[in-house]
Amino acid sequence: MRYLFVVQGEGRGHFTQVLSLKSMLERNGHEVVSVMVGCSAKRVLPDFFTKKINTGLIQFQSPNFLPTAKGKHSPLLISILYNILFLPVYIRSLLTIRKTIKDKRPDVVINFYELMCGFTYGLFNPEPPMVSIAHQYYFMTPGFEYTGNNRWQFRLLNFYSGLTSMNALKMLALSFRKEDQRFGKIVVVPPLLRNEVLNQPVSDGDYIHGYMLNSGYAAELTEWSLKHFDQPIHFFWDKKNVDETVMPTANLTLHKLSDTLFLRYMAGAKAYATTGGFESVCEAMYMQKPVLMVPTHIEQECNVMDAMRSRAGVTSAEFHLDKLLKFIPEYTKTMEFNYWTRTAETLLVSELTRLETESSTIFATM
Repeated sequence: MRYLFVVQGEGRGHFTQVLSLKSMLERNGHEVVSVMVGCSAKRVLPDFFTKKINTGLIQFQSPNFLPTAKGKHSPLLISILYNILFLPVYIRSLLTIRKTIKDKRPDVVINFYELMCGFTYGLFNPEPPMVSIAHQYYFMTPGFEYTGNNRWQFRLLNFYSGLTSMNALKMLALSFRKEDQRFGKIVVVPPLLRNEVLNQPVSDGDYIHGYMLNSGYAAELTEWSLKHFDQPIHFFWDKKNVDETVMPTANLTLHKLSDTLFLRYMAGAKAYATTGGFESVCEAMYMQKPVLMVPTHIEQECNVMDAMRSRAGVTSAEFHLDKLLKFIPEYTKTMEFNYWTRTAETLLVSELTRLETESSTIFATM
């Protein structure tokens, strides 16, 4: 079968998921005819993705969360108002997606949580069936309970998730835990971890590894490192126009986002700190590293709640690495997550290759 990928271009998680699923499909005799990425002026595509994708890459403008003046939290309402100004640009993006689907003639379109792809299917409903895949769809199931204080934002997040999956034939909800359940169109499946993660040699080093989506946390980490000069710290970021490595202090190194280097530092760390992205938390869980999660918006807040349920680590409103250091002795290693993750290729390929029969049945009854 022929697949077209459409990807939300914020953070590194969706990119690693794309690389993983592409490899799985190709190993099973299928073809990815093109990859479309929704971008913004605030982000740059990471080199590891552009170098490894080995498929025609098409970029288009797409809404993204706005960081605040400090580059930390992402105010949802301000982001929405900001993106309304770019409505004419986004209309061109919808037309680009529709034209690409028509030109490439895929059997299936796989949407990695990209809003413009959801709108394309909501407005034009192209002929190839669309499958949406993301951890966020798990939040729409009875298996997830939101326990925070931002309930209106949680409802808005689920509404947004619904927009990304308009007219989707199926929604694959990536999950930290095995759950043999289906909720209408939603199917719970394992995380999409690449072979580079699954086969990475793991050891316990003396440094803290980390990733921050928004660069405003650099000052906070610098201040902490000055007070803990004996603790090595290696963080990765995707900030534009910076050197490969920046050393604000003698024990804090900020690395430009690199695929192989990121995984190597993850595998050798004693613990991991992140802003709450699903994919890197999964990588840490697979390598059995205790995690500190610092969510920057409602989506990451939900990620953290779900990860805490799986005993991945601790959470904080800031990068208080002291809390992570205190948690390390309490962390218990388990293989449960690893076993679940190892079933991903079998389950995902099965779900994606049954679509032809399922879509034919659906259209026959319309």
